[in-house]
Amino acid sequence: MQLQPFQINISQAELDDLQARLARTRWPDELPGVGRAYGVPRDEVKALAEYWQNGYDWHRWEAEINQYPQFMTEIDGQNIHFLHVKSPEPNALPLILTHGWPGSVMEYLDVIGRLSNPRAFGGDPADAFDLVIPSVPGFAFSGPTHETGWNSRRVAQAWATLMAGLGYTRYGAVGNDAGSLISPEVGRYDPEHVVGVHVTQLFSFPSGAPSDFENLTEDEGRRLAVLDNFWKNLSGFNAIQSSAPQTLAYALLDSPAGQLAWSAQLLDGQEPDFVLTNVMLYWLTGTAGSSARFYYENAHDSDHPTTPTTTPTGVAVFRNDFQTIRRFAERDHGNIVHWSEFDRGGHYAAHEAPDLLAEDVRLFFRSLR
Repeated sequence: MQLQPFQINISQAELDDLQARLARTRWPDELPGVGRAYGVPRDEVKALAEYWQNGYDWHRWEAEINQYPQFMTEIDGQNIHFLHVKSPEPNALPLILTHGWPGSVMEYLDVIGRLSNPRAFGGDPADAFDLVIPSVPGFAFSGPTHETGWNSRRVAQAWATLMAGLGYTRYGAVGNDAGSLISPEVGRYDPEHVVGVHVTQLFSFPSGAPSDFENLTEDEGRRLAVLDNFWKNLSGFNAIQSSAPQTLAYALLDSPAGQLAWSAQLLDGQEPDFVLTNVMLYWLTGTAGSSARFYYENAHDSDHPTTPTTTPTGVAVFRNDFQTIRRFAERDHGNIVHWSEFDRGGHYAAHEAPDLLAEDVRLFFRSLR
């Protein structure tokens, strides 16, 4: 496997084109008094777009990412971009961390130091990790995919190839969102080398059988209500990206305001710089359509195994995420050996509560090294 050092270097011409497109945005009308019932409110998107034009500093975030060693390689015919941060500790455990949509490697910037150099954060140096943080094929600087079939399983196989190519024979996998789909598949595909899988969601839902709803606790009922609201009111992205990603791509690739609104619906509540930097990583690489195809490929994966994995699995549940329900997770996923719940943090826990996530990852892998 050949590695090419990589640095993000966006030309001024590309940034000028973005500014010109934002200035020409055609804003849609909006019904009065409907709040978020019809989607992301126009005022919210306009405020973000105005900051994007007049306050946001892309070069700051370009430099933030570029401070970490980055590489490009090719696996299974696909370009793979990744950060590779080695720990100063000699016995660090390798860890591959996988982001989701509409996130990016930026999700993990706030935990890089805590995980790779715990000594600097008052932690035990024995808990240190070497970090590999790739961009999922079809996302950001991994660039568009060029053939069908890049689903969770195929990405997991690429991750196993990547870790082997880096010389790692024992490693762990961490994931959020789509990464919580991919990381368990890494354990399934490469169980001889994966010591454990840590995720922030396990996507397990009631089957519809009456027994699923018997003797629910009050907390389980609350979590089901949150899930029900999400699927009824916020899952339009999933339906479209699973069925017509190409149709969607024409709008998102041509309009930065469109890309912003589409991403912002799932980045609601995050600070503007976090939202806009994630949006920029899709806009500047032209990967709105190819990242959406990931949903299509998973929805049309007829060969997905149905048996649970046997790799030791840890789950961290954060208060403001759509929370995994343990009884369903244990029904559908094998070998859950660690379960934590936190009263703060949300869907982007590595960014929102980096102290909690990093410590939970350390705790989970402590007995698996």
